[in-house]
Amino acid sequence: MFGLGMPELIVILVIIVIVFGAGKLPELGAGLGKGIKNFKEATRGDDGETKKIDDSADPAKKDEA
Repeated sequence: MFGLGMPELIVILVIIVIVFGAGKLPELGAGLGKGIKNFKEATRGDDGETKKIDDSADPAKKDEA
């Protein structure tokens, strides 16, 4: 994949740790995971919410009462 081997990935990881610091890595990982999850949901078209039908707004139901 992109011609990256294990040595190149280790160098990239070391650079990331130097730039962001070890304390920020969990926050970066969580943010990246949430971003990927939101992207997948957006591409599927599923917003995770369902609309609730309000029976009180239906004029036919008011006539029956």
